[in-house]
Order: sequence, then C-alpha cells, then structure tokens
Amino acid sequence: MASGKLFRAIIMGAPGSGKGTVSGRIVKVFNLKHISSGDLLRSNIEKRTELGLIADKYIREGKLVPDIYITKCILNELQQIQSNSWLLDGFPRTREQADDLWNQERIDSVINLEVPFDVIIERIQSRWVHLPSGRVYNVGFNDPKTPGRDDVTGEPLSQRPDDNPVAVRKRLEVYDACTRPINEYFDKKGVLATFKGSTTDEIWPHVKKYLEARIQ
Repeated sequence: MASGKLFRAIIMGAPGSGKGTVSGRIVKVFNLKHISSGDLLRSNIEKRTELGLIADKYIREGKLVPDIYITKCILNELQQIQSNSWLLDGFPRTREQADDLWNQERIDSVINLEVPFDVIIERIQSRWVHLPSGRVYNVGFNDPKTPGRDDVTGEPLSQRPDDNPVAVRKRLEVYDACTRPINEYFDKKGVLATFKGSTTDEIWPHVKKYLEARIQ
C-alpha cells in the first residue's frame, strides 16, 4: 500500500463465486495480510491445539464448529497482527459473529461478490480440489497447470461427491439465507460494497478501482 494507513476488510461470496481468486488479487495488489478462517482451523487441527481438537471433533461428526470457538480463533489471530492491514475471508458466518467482530475491530470495508446461482452451479460441476490444502481449481476457469494435479505439491486433485447441481443449489440457498442478515448488518454500518458479475475478470476491475479509492 502506498501509505501507512491501516486498512481492514472482509470479503464475502458464495462457494464457487471466485472469492478465492479475488482475495488472492487483493492481497497481492494491495499488500494485505490474508486471514482465512478455513486455513486457521486447518492449522489448529494440524497442530492439535485445544481449539483444533474441539474443531476436529465437530468436523468429523459432520457438524459446524460452534460460533464461540470460531470467533475466539479469529479474534485471537487479529490481535496478533494489529500493525497489519488485512483481508478476512470466511468470517463472519452469522449475525452474532459479525456483531462480535465489529465490537472488537475497526472494519473499513466489506467486499461482497454477487454471482448468479446458475453460473456458480455450472462452475462447481467442473471444480477439482486439493483436499489437504483446500486449494480449488476449475476446468476452463482456473485450470491447474498440470491437469488433475495440484500446482504446489503435484498431488492428485479430487472432486467432492456433493458437487452435483441439486446439492450445490441447496448449499447456495443456505448460504444466501445465512449471509443476508450479515450483509444487511454491514450495510447499515455503511461499509458494505457489493460487486455483481458472472466472472472474476468481469468483477475484479471494479473491486480494484473501489479499493484504490479507499486505500490511499
């Protein structure tokens, strides 16, 4: 970033919306620290921390990790990087988490990506995942350098069994129902910015222009 001003942002977007790609570009162009709730959870599970053991138990049972543990994990991480500008990804997921975060941290912007469900469904059907890291590839959209192989490790990619149109649409409907109150919350706070489009390349220039005006 060009100045010493700290900038704290959240990125929101449905599964398959291109959020990971846009996040990567934001982090690279604007030099923000990327904080992913998924990465933090995986790290805690691998290190077998107290939170990791609790989270692993819930995940193995196919349940969501309760708010209290996720919120504690995120807020602890943010406390450790007070001198950094950051982009928070995957949190908050509930209205209560949004309130807890707002009360603890100054949020400058919430970047919300809005992509039509039909586009996402088509995209997810061509999605391949490196399960150990969570890295995602899409054939014809974000291809791996070597077909069927992870760019970083070279390990095989997999398709999730629930990446079928019916299951995907249900997940998107659940996501929409869960995140609408969060977006309304941040909209009332005056920090929500929604960007609509069908592809990352269509959306990204508008996100970049918006951030260039905000980060000075």
